[in-house]
Amino acid sequence: MTSGSLPAATVPRPLPAGPVTEVYLFGTCLVDLFTPSAGVSTVRLLQREGVRVIFPQGQSCCGQPAYNSGHPEEARAVARAQIPLFSKDIPIVIPSGSCGGMIRQHWPHLFAGQPEEAAACAIAARIWELSEFLLHVLKVSLEDHGAPETVTWHSSCHAMREMGLTDEPKRLLGQLKNVTVAPLQRERECCGFGGTFAVRHADVSAAMVADKCADIESTGAATVLGGDCGCLMNISGALDQKRSAVGSQHLADYLWERTQ
Repeated sequence: MTSGSLPAATVPRPLPAGPVTEVYLFGTCLVDLFTPSAGVSTVRLLQREGVRVIFPQGQSCCGQPAYNSGHPEEARAVARAQIPLFSKDIPIVIPSGSCGGMIRQHWPHLFAGQPEEAAACAIAARIWELSEFLLHVLKVSLEDHGAPETVTWHSSCHAMREMGLTDEPKRLLGQLKNVTVAPLQRERECCGFGGTFAVRHADVSAAMVADKCADIESTGAATVLGGDCGCLMNISGALDQKRSAVGSQHLADYLWERTQ
């Protein structure tokens, strides 16, 4: 897949009314602890478009680990602490389809009948994953300053199935004139991470990521890109273990580095 090969984009949800001049950034736990550069690149990409980025310092976790492990009370306690931090009626951008899916799809159910229900639903409605926000809301036009390169793209399960993303990241990559995106044959298959799934079902998880890595290496790409740090952590770890020459990078870092 090369630049200019995609049909016209379809906006998946209602756009914010009027021009967007400021947003919140929900940084996510994994970005904070393992790939802070992805958070910094997200801020830089947004700021370059004239958007002021507000990062509430008290933010922590969206509550997904506890929620997926069957502990709704613990998940509510964690998520509840985030609600007052994002009270301003502006978009909330997340460089993660997983955390975005948790807030957009599951917070309304998690807080149903709770005092915070209205506030939680209001936040859920303002959640935007980074690639959909750049493409549909800001309508960015990217200028590639990098050398010719072939990459491949891993679509995370939550981004596709909970956030409703289809080809938004690949549309952004398609704007980079020197980048060729080699398609994965098993793109829609899970990498095997799934948070606590990788711990509870380690053997199954390992088999799934082995399949994913074999698919990645078969493309001949120099780098596998993704929009979820959990997936990338799992895939890069498996690639490193087998001493693969394929690197990995978050979409935000890749876009920023090639367009400076």
